[in-house]
Amino acid sequence: MLEQLFGSQTRVRLLQIFLSNPEEKYFVRELTRNLNSQINAIRRELENLEDLGAIRIVEEVGEHKSQNKKFYQSNLDFILYHELKSIFQKAQFLLEKKFAKAVKKIGKVHFLALTGTFVGKKDVPIDIIAVGSMSKKKFAKLIKEFQKNLKRELNYTLLDKEEFDYRRSVADRFLYNILDSDKIVLIDEIFNPIKEE
Repeated sequence: MLEQLFGSQTRVRLLQIFLSNPEEKYFVRELTRNLNSQINAIRRELENLEDLGAIRIVEEVGEHKSQNKKFYQSNLDFILYHELKSIFQKAQFLLEKKFAKAVKKIGKVHFLALTGTFVGKKDVPIDIIAVGSMSKKKFAKLIKEFQKNLKRELNYTLLDKEEFDYRRSVADRFLYNILDSDKIVLIDEIFNPIKEE
């Protein structure tokens, strides 16, 4: 959807990186590796985004001029910064809703939440936690499709209800770190079950 709107997959993927991490500075080769793309395509799109004003060049000065490095960073003063960020967030929200709907179709889901990169927390070891009775193979296939749409890799944990309950009962640190961190809850029949009327 965003590729059609912005006319270039590379441009969209770069914008996703810059808008998701506005404080981060990136150099060309790092972006080339992250996006697994041709360096010339990355340079061309960085130039386009800089000309537009969406990103800016930040130079880090070394002891010698040859050690100076050119980095790129989101331009928070760009007049359309907030509008752009909003478009990307809404597009991601649509993908998240579609993902939750697809997960419901492959089995019984008690809990599904997005954390980690979805909420800007790099210290959380996973991006998705799912609790339910579903085929691991089918769930992995959905994750693969979701990654493809988001243009980034995701770490996830799939637990059945019994394992989830056991881990909660023994105050499993891994589980509680995830449950206590910021998250986007897509399905919750554990903590906020829907009451039958």
